Amino acid sequence: ENAEYHAAKEQQGFLEGRIRELNGKLAFAQVIDVSKLSGEKVIFGAKVTFVDVDTDEEKCYQIVGEDEADLENRKISVNSPISRALIGKTIGDTVIIPIPKGKLEVEILEVEFLG
Repeated sequence: ENAEYHAAKEQQGFLEGRIRELNGKLAFAQVIDVSKLSGEKVIFGAKVTFVDVDTDEEKCYQIVGEDEADLENRKISVNSPISRALIGKTIGDTVIIPIPKGKLEVEILEVEFLG
């Protein structure tokens, strides 16, 4: 019965830490209405289509917050290497993206903002 008490206290400590972490994120969170964004410049919330210059393979990702990232649904964190390389660029720009095997050179084909 003492072990159960200690396990419960440990779990409580973990949950209190998680609550503090989430409260910290909420304190700095901003709501961004992506449907009101437009233009050709890659920014947070943009859905970006680009083509690998060497292979002609097209890829499309939406740049989202860290907690929204979901690679299966083509949503990448604003802090990812791909996002960091693309942000601030515009349609037609050629961008070098650092990857584990070296560098990936891509050309931005389209920038969309989904509502």
